[in-house]
Amino acid sequence: GAFLIPYILFLIIAGMPLFYMELALGQYNREGAATVWKICPVFKGVGYAVILIALYVGFYYNVIIAWSLYYLFSSFTFELPWTNCDNSWNSPNCTDPRLFNASVLGNGTKYSKYKLTPAAEFYERGVLHLHESRGIHDLGLPRWQLSLCLLVVVIILFFSLWKGVKTSGKVVWITATLPYVVLFVLLIHGITLPGAYNGINAYLHIDFRRLKEATVWIDAATQIFYSLGAGFGVLIAFASYNKFDNNCYRDALLTSTINCVTSFISGFAIFSILGYMAHEHKVKIEDVATEGAGLVFILYPEAISTLSGSTFWAVVFFIMLLTLGIDSSMGGMEAVITGLADDFQILKQHRKLFTFGVSFGTFLLALFCITNGGIYVLTLLDTFAAGTSILFAVLMEAIGVSWFYGVDRFSEDIQQMMGFKPGLYWRLCWKFVSPAFLLFVVIVSIINFKPLTYDDYTFPLWANRIGWGIALSSMILVPAYIIYKFMNVRGTFKERLAYCITPENEHQLVAQGNVRQFKV
Repeated sequence: GAFLIPYILFLIIAGMPLFYMELALGQYNREGAATVWKICPVFKGVGYAVILIALYVGFYYNVIIAWSLYYLFSSFTFELPWTNCDNSWNSPNCTDPRLFNASVLGNGTKYSKYKLTPAAEFYERGVLHLHESRGIHDLGLPRWQLSLCLLVVVIILFFSLWKGVKTSGKVVWITATLPYVVLFVLLIHGITLPGAYNGINAYLHIDFRRLKEATVWIDAATQIFYSLGAGFGVLIAFASYNKFDNNCYRDALLTSTINCVTSFISGFAIFSILGYMAHEHKVKIEDVATEGAGLVFILYPEAISTLSGSTFWAVVFFIMLLTLGIDSSMGGMEAVITGLADDFQILKQHRKLFTFGVSFGTFLLALFCITNGGIYVLTLLDTFAAGTSILFAVLMEAIGVSWFYGVDRFSEDIQQMMGFKPGLYWRLCWKFVSPAFLLFVVIVSIINFKPLTYDDYTFPLWANRIGWGIALSSMILVPAYIIYKFMNVRGTFKERLAYCITPENEHQLVAQGNVRQFKV
């Protein structure tokens, strides 16, 4: 409940305005994330940064889709494999949840952190084989079952993207609509379960004390950009294929609203199940509540296994996860492919081969995430690849458009496309509110950084340094390109500066000494 307050606030002051900005940028300039910066050449490094971030996310995001596919295949049985403790991967201490009671936990351990249930052991021992790794220094070889699942995922992505929007546009009709049907079915069934009311009540309850925690605000900000896709170059890439006079203002309002309403409604589907789990095990809601992989691959499957017709519900749930994952991954890979293909004509001329190269490259690097200790690599990438770095990239994007290209000129571009200028609210957000908010969140996220952990495992210092190296590898592209561009332009200091910040189609004016950007 407390999470909803910063989530809605950030949606209004940053999510929607920047979503609108990226759609308008891509649609007007008809370019990908890098070449769109012909409007202010010195900021082209921002485009390369978001492309690299999208590529990093592709390395591990496809692995999560591969897990979903593995679970889907495992669901085609009369008895789901995470129902009992009689399997080869189970430990001697595995506890049947039907015999479970609160006294089993002891020491104040939450049920969501109890790793000896059949569902938890199936995930960590049967799928990940985490028990065979001592840490990130001991990865082992890729698991062949997950390797096959990952290969299938990458093949699906390749054939969905190889012809550009001609194929991806058709695939999205399935991957974007099917999850809504499944979500509705799961929601209706979830709210009929015993204990569901208590779960929904816990979901809507607002604990104002949590608002004092910086992590709640940082998580809300990051989630906004993840769910809307702002900052990854995805919106710019897809908008570049729009008709020039398309109403991207309507699209921005409609899409971002539907997206966040969907997230809100899905919370009911999730917490109704958590309420049911708490009721079944006679524990508090907060003892079963968790996030991330623990929720999706342990608690939800365990809850499904207790329902009548559990095989059907498991198949439906993992089909939803699979289609959601492929839909998101397609967007990220399209951002990389369009962004670089628009910048390098040789890649555009050989798009199918380039798409194959990107797909195969992500497959090879993702193999590190499906080893015995692969979850540690995935956790490292998930934390550092698109956390502070994506917020920094969006901050620089907002500064580049609003302060260097100019809000007034950007508003004129939008008027050319749609016949009306953005309102005062949008212009204020672009120029002042969104950049100030982003700067604040970037600073707070760095100050509040804590050494990385996974459950009881604490990552070594060198792993944290590698993580920061990954984060900085994308962020450093922004200042590096500024220096590169300035050094490679001829003329006096003032002329170089003028060429760097003046749109490429107006460079002839610089030679005449007529530089619009120098005039306030």
